[in-house]
Amino acid sequence: MELLLRNPTNLRLSSFKVESSSKKSPDCDSNSQSQGLQFRKFSKKDLSRILRTEAAIKAIEKKANSSKYKNLWPKAVLEALGDAIKQNRWESALKANASSQIKASMLFEVMLCDGLRPTVDVYTALVGAYAFNGLVDKAFSVVEDMKSVDNCKPDAFTYSILVKYCIKLRHFDMIGLILEEMSHLGIECSTVIYNILIDGYGKAKCLESMENSLTDMIQSGKCCPDIFTFNSVVGAYGGCGRINEMEKWFDEFQLMGLKPDIMTYNILIRSYGKSGLYQQMGSVMEFMKKRFFSPTIVTYNIVIEIFGKSGNIEKMDEMFLKMKHHGFKPNSITYSSLVSAYSKAGLLGKVDSILRQVENSDVVLDTPFFNCIINAYGNAGDVEKMMELLMAMEGCGCKPDNVTFATIIQACRAQGMYGVAQNLENNMTHAKITSAGGLLSVYLTAIQLELKKEQTIPLIGNGSFG
Repeated sequence: MELLLRNPTNLRLSSFKVESSSKKSPDCDSNSQSQGLQFRKFSKKDLSRILRTEAAIKAIEKKANSSKYKNLWPKAVLEALGDAIKQNRWESALKANASSQIKASMLFEVMLCDGLRPTVDVYTALVGAYAFNGLVDKAFSVVEDMKSVDNCKPDAFTYSILVKYCIKLRHFDMIGLILEEMSHLGIECSTVIYNILIDGYGKAKCLESMENSLTDMIQSGKCCPDIFTFNSVVGAYGGCGRINEMEKWFDEFQLMGLKPDIMTYNILIRSYGKSGLYQQMGSVMEFMKKRFFSPTIVTYNIVIEIFGKSGNIEKMDEMFLKMKHHGFKPNSITYSSLVSAYSKAGLLGKVDSILRQVENSDVVLDTPFFNCIINAYGNAGDVEKMMELLMAMEGCGCKPDNVTFATIIQACRAQGMYGVAQNLENNMTHAKITSAGGLLSVYLTAIQLELKKEQTIPLIGNGSFG
């Protein structure tokens, strides 16, 4: 039981695969199964380090709002940050909110005062923590510090993190500087860095920059495009509706020896569907069948969404039934697409039917689904139903977001509740969504009062003109 403390989800999954089934998973090979067995073979020293590291991470989280940080077990924290870079747990291992949470610089001062020497991995974890929280300048500052520390020079992995978050935060002007600095230090771009650039530029619709990165990758002679490159490029052109380029690169990558996977075909289906090329979309699905590529839940969700947005309710319903017939369980994304399509078509009765299906299932709901169905009832003028769903949303642990409140405001205005709508809009301008739960309950009460007023005020023109 103690071993589960290190990574509860992964270890429980591994234990389940080994103990409860002797069948080989299609996504696993014999090596992965033997690795699952080895999870249990920790030495006492390893176990001690695991528990100590986990405790250090929890200590950081627990004391994040306290100025007393001297008892954070510097050695264990150092190990925790080192592990964090491997487990993608920077957010929990180090929180860098400057106003109320412990600062990274304070933590490092404690370590240095205790004579501890951070490693490259620890520094890289720190770079990732700052970048994750949008503090790019701080992340660059840490990289500069690394250059002056023996045996802690930034490596390709360190720079890949900088590239990743600069792309994500749209700091495109910094990318050239990072690559230039890497070249100056003799650090070559890896396939990972090229893929980050290609995928990031593609998603940002900076296709020229994406093409330049792809050309550099191919001409480097050391980094070959892989399936991730394949899907990123095809998806970027398809997402922009540039079907000819998408098809061209689909063929080009295959000539390079790369084979499309299920994600590639899903990208093609979505791209053709968004461009209204439904015949080509169907051809891809037929081709998949011939090549023994079985559609996944993602495939069906894409097709359902495409037909729903195009207003082809009959075809959407047909795909929904086919999906269930093939044993796929609808999820929150499926139901969101159905609700949006029915609402747009004015089929509120079908929205009711979806709500009943969801209530009688164990599907895990999320905020986007609630936003969809709240919007559906809001558009239909059923404010009371909308309120019920808002309360149910809170009960399901789904936090309202900007879309939720914009929907409430729009529905209130449509029903003539201008005071409630204006007050909610004014308050939301100054309030964070994290504290919106309290606001939600306040305005639910206000809406209830408005509805009661409407029920007690006689309608103008009601009765005879006498």
